[in-house]
Amino acid sequence: MSEQGLQVWLAGRTPGRTARPRATRLHNARTAPTTPPRISNRNAPQQNSQRHNRYIPPIPRQDLLFPNPACRLPRIFKMDLHGKNFIAGGLSAIGTATVAALNPATGETLQPLFHEAADSEIDQACRLAERDFETYRQQPPERVAQFLDRIAEEILRLGDELLKRASAETALPEQRLTGERGRTVNQLKMFASLVREGSWVDACIDRAMPGRKPMPRPDLRRTLIPLGPIVVFGASNFPFAFSVAGGDTASALAAGNPVVVKAHPAHPGTSEMVAQAIQTAAAATQMPAAVFSLIHGASHRVGLGLVCHDAIKAVSFTGSLKGGRALFDATATRPEPIPVYAEMGSTNPVFILPGALKQNGSAIAEGLLQSVTMGVGQFCTNPGLVFGLRDDNFGAFVEKTAQLASAAAPGTMLYPAISERFNQGVEQARNIPGVGVAGQSAMAGKAGQASAIVFTTDAGTFLKNPALAEELFGPSTLIVSCLSAEELARLAAGLPGQLTATIHGTKEDLAQHQKLVSILQRKVGRLLFNGFPTGVEVCPAMHHGGPYPATSDVHFTSVGTAAIKRFARPICFQNFPDAALPVELRNKNSRNIWRLVDGQLTREDC
Repeated sequence: MSEQGLQVWLAGRTPGRTARPRATRLHNARTAPTTPPRISNRNAPQQNSQRHNRYIPPIPRQDLLFPNPACRLPRIFKMDLHGKNFIAGGLSAIGTATVAALNPATGETLQPLFHEAADSEIDQACRLAERDFETYRQQPPERVAQFLDRIAEEILRLGDELLKRASAETALPEQRLTGERGRTVNQLKMFASLVREGSWVDACIDRAMPGRKPMPRPDLRRTLIPLGPIVVFGASNFPFAFSVAGGDTASALAAGNPVVVKAHPAHPGTSEMVAQAIQTAAAATQMPAAVFSLIHGASHRVGLGLVCHDAIKAVSFTGSLKGGRALFDATATRPEPIPVYAEMGSTNPVFILPGALKQNGSAIAEGLLQSVTMGVGQFCTNPGLVFGLRDDNFGAFVEKTAQLASAAAPGTMLYPAISERFNQGVEQARNIPGVGVAGQSAMAGKAGQASAIVFTTDAGTFLKNPALAEELFGPSTLIVSCLSAEELARLAAGLPGQLTATIHGTKEDLAQHQKLVSILQRKVGRLLFNGFPTGVEVCPAMHHGGPYPATSDVHFTSVGTAAIKRFARPICFQNFPDAALPVELRNKNSRNIWRLVDGQLTREDC
């Protein structure tokens, strides 16, 4: 995918151009990239003095819906980052430990420091979310849709300063971030449209049959209802689209759930700015104060405190297998276990069949290397494994891919810990007997950077070393040569669950490798033909998920309109009076939604 293509994918539909507001002022904001969290027990700097660190209480109960314009938060035209936690419309900075954003290229600390949430703040955010759950879930769909639309507008109102801060904290270029902001805004508007239309609740009605023999049938009506307060963990590699106002937050809010976001410690300033946008939108649309909270912290204590809180009913996470599994295990030990929707590791294997190599070997090599190095390889859909049948065309393909890798420039990774893990993984792969380096960046990388590298091995070595099938997050791929179609299918069958797999081939190739196609259907959430997996379209048909360990629940997607189903559950009403039913289940279909009535899909009244 070209850089231009990346921008189109990130943005989806291009939002209408809006007048640029007055510039947002930040403490020492820089366009230079930044990096990971650092914990300090030092007192906060002078701008976070005791006067400013006092807890600003949430709005009193009688004012939860912000009926008075004086209660509303100001528009975001100018703001100073304060480093505090957002709790139910208030700000809090009780904890003394702090998190610092670092420039990933220079190691420079960016101001301000961010206060890691104390246990009492975590408890308060969760308790208040539970308190306001009933009020929020009873909001009319149009009001919820207006809230989501307003969040999108407030994010755009932050202007270029949001892009500058995000670039400073992640090393991602502003052009890429502009596209990602567009994608984030479009996701919010997509869920607003979904809520307005209303059919996502899957209303199903089977009317009573009192005369049925031998037993009468009762009146049964089923729909989806929200779960309760949701914890969302921001991801490091998508500071907008999978972070504070990303798809997880948007879909959870759309389903009728309050959200408590755990900000990613590598981009806390970006998180604060977007959190302020959400709080402003909540006030402007008169949502309950605790519909949204944001918690800072880099320690395991904060994350575990959130997911183990008894008010929390589900968790969404995008990150490593180790992190996702830790959250999954922690919630399983709760008195009331809850679902953890974790997107974790995936190597996204690519299978290149002989006919495709003969016809397009060079073009496939170019597309592969571009996909591997896109965003310095920091995509969950990065193609980390390539399989093919050894012949002259396969050898030419490997040689071309190696040449392209040598010309690739190193890139700065999101934060030093990611760079360190990548470089350690590269050295471990180098030291495995039978693994070679076909090509790598000719230019040496600086501290915090990663260089593209292409490894090669054979099927026997791959089978004897399970570590080679694990994700190496960064700009690398391993090309595995096989001797037969049977060996190719055997390697595919031995792979763990994946987000994606890709087949490059001709119609004749597909006919000859039907077994491989069948195996891959059991292994992945998305199966591609003659393409590359980087680039996830945001639309109803998309499924971004897969069998473990790609995700913790194979049934759900984190991208597209179906993502809302993670945060709702079915309930069936039996023999209820019509007036006591949810409006979507009443005899008169006042919302004009699609319903399954006595086995027939219809919008008619019943």
